[in-house]
Amino acid sequence: MKPSLIGRLFLFVGVVVLIFVCMFPFLWMALSSIKPVGELYRVPPSWLPEHATLANFWNVLFESNIPRYFLNSTVISLGSTGVALLLAIFASYGLARFRFRGKGLAQAFILLGQLLPTAAIIVPLFVTLRILGLVNSYLGLILVYTIITLPLSVWMLTSYFRAIPVELEEAAIIDGATRLGILFRITLPLSAPGLVAIVVYAFVTTWNEFLFALVLAQDYRVKTLPIGIAEFTTEFNTDWGSVMAASLIMTVPIAVLFMAMQKMFVGGLTAGAVKG
Repeated sequence: MKPSLIGRLFLFVGVVVLIFVCMFPFLWMALSSIKPVGELYRVPPSWLPEHATLANFWNVLFESNIPRYFLNSTVISLGSTGVALLLAIFASYGLARFRFRGKGLAQAFILLGQLLPTAAIIVPLFVTLRILGLVNSYLGLILVYTIITLPLSVWMLTSYFRAIPVELEEAAIIDGATRLGILFRITLPLSAPGLVAIVVYAFVTTWNEFLFALVLAQDYRVKTLPIGIAEFTTEFNTDWGSVMAASLIMTVPIAVLFMAMQKMFVGGLTAGAVKG
């Protein structure tokens, strides 16, 4: 049934309100990033900057370590996302297509890895990395972030592989294809939305992660953007203009990634929700 005029009006108003609520923090962040210090502390606050300035961006880009932290975050996030995706592909395919003793227990342990609180694993991970000499290193953070994102990645991708008809693979086996050939030539191309969902999830999680980076990266050559933003806060003051400018810079890659992959990302998350 088509909604009535009043129903459509309420729907439109609801959508507008929802968009405003979701976008307001980003709009406020963008406006605050071009305000001088005096306007940031004004009470009541001013919505639009009266004297717009780029001094906050100058401070962030040329008078702080934010560019180095941006590079660190990019290397670590791309590295951990790539490793997590590679491991998730093989683990998920094995769980989706093969039967073996202890399969249910293995899946339960994988899910348990996602449910463990950060406080329960940060100390063992720190001790392990210190013994291996990987504290304050790209490789150490990449391994830790892989551990964080891999369990849910495996679960999501396993569900997606199961939704692909097994008859396609059986026909390929009859034609002489190997398991690896089937995986890379048939299963993965059909799983593109699921792979995109894993990539977006893993990248966003590692890009925004704070606690592990705070503990495992004390050197500026390894620190990530969330730690860099926190450095604008001192014992007696917070440079909110620089915080907002750095936060805006940090948000841009995530926004670009999601907008570029939005359709496939949503398709990957909803795959298998409707049974044919």
